[in-house]
Order: sequence, then C-alpha cells, then structure tokens
Amino acid sequence: MSLEDRPELSSSPSDPFRPDPMDPSEGLLETDLAGGDSGSAPKPTLLVVDDEPAVRRVLVMRLQLAGYRVVCAEDGEQALELFHNEQPDLVVLDVMLPKLDGFAVCRRLRAESCVPIIFLSALDAIAERVAGLDLGADDYLPKPFSPKELEVRIATILRRVGRGSAASEPRDVPAGNGVLRLGDLVVDTNRRQVSREGQRIALTYTEFSLLELLFRDPGRVVPRAEILEQLWGYPPRRAADLRVVDVYVARLRGKLEPDPRNPELILTVRGTGYASQRMGDGPLAAAG
Repeated sequence: MSLEDRPELSSSPSDPFRPDPMDPSEGLLETDLAGGDSGSAPKPTLLVVDDEPAVRRVLVMRLQLAGYRVVCAEDGEQALELFHNEQPDLVVLDVMLPKLDGFAVCRRLRAESCVPIIFLSALDAIAERVAGLDLGADDYLPKPFSPKELEVRIATILRRVGRGSAASEPRDVPAGNGVLRLGDLVVDTNRRQVSREGQRIALTYTEFSLLELLFRDPGRVVPRAEILEQLWGYPPRRAADLRVVDVYVARLRGKLEPDPRNPELILTVRGTGYASQRMGDGPLAAAG
C-alpha cells in the first residue's frame, strides 16, 4: 500500500503520548537538561525525526534527561543531511514526514549503514509494522506511546549493539566466540560478519543478534516471546508484538537460506517459535 493510499493523519493529534505519572521531566525546560558533567564520557547521539514540534520537544527533554545527546530533524531530507553530519548511534524515525517519508529515509539509510532505527507512527496496522520492519528497522512503536517505553527500547538496542553502529563496519564490538561454520556459511562472531564462499552477507545488528541467539544452542526450540524479550527487551503484550520476531526471521532466512520457502537452517516450530538446524552431530564447528 502506497503512502498516498494510507489514511490522512491529523497534523495536530490530540496527544501522541500516553500519560506517565512518574515522568521525571515534567515541568522541565530544555535549557534545564542541556547541561551535564563535561568531564563524563561522550554521550550516545540520537537523531530524532518527527514533523510535530511538540513531539520533538518532549523527546528531546526526556532523552537528554536520560543521558543522550539529541539532534532533531523535521522532515526526511533534513534527516538524511543530519545523519551524514552527526553519525548518530540510533535513529528515532516517524513514518509520516514531509518531503521524504520515513520508509524512504529508512531505505536510504539501510543502503549504506546498519545504524539502529526505531519507527514511530500513528499507523498501528500490522501491515504498516511489517512494512517498516521489512525495510530493516529494529523496532516499531505505535503512537500514542509512553516516552519511558521509548527510552527502554533505545537503551536495550544500544546495549546490544554498542557505540558506533552508524559506520558500515562495527567499531566497538566485544570479543565473541570466534569463527563458526553453519553449513557453507562462515560466521565471524568477533566482527559480527557472515560470508558464503568468500562473499560477505550484509546483516543488521538485530539480524546478527537473532542468528547468534538461535544457534547458541543448536536444535533447541526458542519461543517467540523469548526472542522478543532477549533482543528487543520487552515481553509481548499483544499478538502484534510477536510479528516483529516473524518478520526478522523471514528477513534472516531471505539472506541466509538458499531457498527461504524451504528453510534448512532456521526451522519453524508451529505454535511455539523457531529452532536452528543441527550441523552434524554436535554444536557449531569452529572454522579452520
């Protein structure tokens, strides 16, 4: 479905946020949050892209209070320009934007970067979520939402991927378990890279983390709810939340399986979740 076919959104929604009675930023001005300890470590940089000034203002206040450096864009073209100038560690991206919509921005970012992306949207249909995740976004948060929930999801993703994820090559990557073989695939857990016959297969951080989780214990059935909690940091509250897992498994199969419709590496266990195929008689073999 094209953006033109989607329901027109009000330019001034009544309230894009769910009330949070424990909001510590209530009543604070942006200038109250701009300070900080100049001697502390560099703060992760977030790029917030939303065409609503009220949304940008609330998110800047909350995210600065949470310890992030925040830069803002109000349309898709400005978002791309700021991304290249600032090299943020994560992008919070609204779907309905002027000049260039959020899906188009995500598509362009994914063509050059594995920076984590969280979509925000008043469009809560399953099809919209799937479309965003299928472009390579790491998460999708429907409006109205609690700013605290957004903070938790940002913290979970940054904790998983580490700093410097906007570059095409990982920079601050903790040591892994070495180089492993999955059939004809070579998985380098130190550099978080996958290759087949010497050709690198581009995976986002979330896709690689999903691969690691499924093959950590080959043959074990991993419930979808467990995958959601392990990778995205929150339990499923409704059936739509688990679609995130299904979309990412489908994306991973599309990149790794010779025939994604008849998978051999990642198997579906109906009604439960997914299991990795055992390679040989034991756990993953070290490449050498």
